[in-house]
Amino acid sequence: MILLKTEEQIDGIRKSCKLLAQLFESLDGKITAGMSTWEIDQKCHDFIVKHGGKPAFLHYEGFPATACVSINEEVIHGIPKRKRIVKDGDIVSVDLGINLNGYFSDSAWTYMVGNVAPEVQKLVKVTRECLYKGIGALDKPHCRIQDIGEAVYEHAHRNGFGVVREYCGHGVGLKVHEDPEIPNYVSRFSPNPRIREGMVIAIEPMINLGGDGIIDLSDGWTVVTADGKPAAHWEHTVAITSNGPEVLTQL
Repeated sequence: MILLKTEEQIDGIRKSCKLLAQLFESLDGKITAGMSTWEIDQKCHDFIVKHGGKPAFLHYEGFPATACVSINEEVIHGIPKRKRIVKDGDIVSVDLGINLNGYFSDSAWTYMVGNVAPEVQKLVKVTRECLYKGIGALDKPHCRIQDIGEAVYEHAHRNGFGVVREYCGHGVGLKVHEDPEIPNYVSRFSPNPRIREGMVIAIEPMINLGGDGIIDLSDGWTVVTADGKPAAHWEHTVAITSNGPEVLTQL
C-alpha cells in the first residue's frame, strides 16, 4: 500500500532529509586514501547522534552498521570494516538514512578518491545524471513510476553502462522502506502506479561500468558486479507536492 503523506508529515521528513544532506556535504572531500570504511561509518554515526537523530539503517533487518559503504565493484550494502581500506583511485558509495523524530530520510552519494580513471569518473557523473533524469520524469503530466525507470535506463544505456535490475528505489518517510518499488528500467510485468501528491519516494540508480549482472556475497548483504567492474550509486528522497517534485535530500 502506498502511503500518501500529509503536509505536516512531509515537513517532518524534510527536516530529516536536510540533516542527511548536511551529513553528505560534510563527507565531501573528507573520504581519503588510507581511511577504513569503519571510520567513514563512525563519522556518519557521530554526526547523526550529535544532531539528535538515530541511524535508520543500524540493525535494520540485522544490518550491523550506520551506513552502507561500498567500494568499486561493490554495488550496494557494503558492510563497514576496520580492515577495508580506501585506496587512491577508488570510488566509494555511501548509502544511509536518518530517523529524526520518527521521520525517515534516505540518500546515497558516490565519492571519488584521488586519481580516479577517466572511464570511472564518467560512470559516477552519468549515474548522478541518471538520478536527475529520473527526478525530471516526475515533472511530466500524469507521470507514472515506470517513467522514472525509463529515464534512468535510457541515459545509462545511451552511455554504454549496465543497469542493476534486482534492486530498486522505494517509498520512504514513515518507515525505512515503503511501497512502491521504483525500478531503474521498464517492464510490462511490473506495477506502474500513477505519481500522486503526497508520495515520498527514494529514487536510486545503481549503474555498472560493465554489464547488468550482480552477485550477492555470502555475508548476506554485500552486492558486487558479476564482472568485477566498478559500480556507482546515487539516491535522493523526493516529495510530490502541489508545486511538483521537491528534492528533499539536497541543500
